Amino acid sequence: MLVLSRKENEGIIVGDTIKITILGIDGDKVKVGVEAPISMRIFREELIRETGDENRIAVKSPLVTFDLKSALQK
Repeated sequence: MLVLSRKENEGIIVGDTIKITILGIDGDKVKVGVEAPISMRIFREELIRETGDENRIAVKSPLVTFDLKSALQK
């Protein structure tokens, strides 16, 4: 892992098409801007981790079936 120190309004260039800029620093929070091609998917790491955890739980859960015809008759 490359570790860099940056100040507000300083940035990092990744490859030819990605620019990361520190937009602001407020206490222990850092606001980061990412400029990248529209075709590149960018996600927050914790959302990817949570989604993976939920998917693993869903796979282990018993299969729930739903009878639409019976539900409509009620």
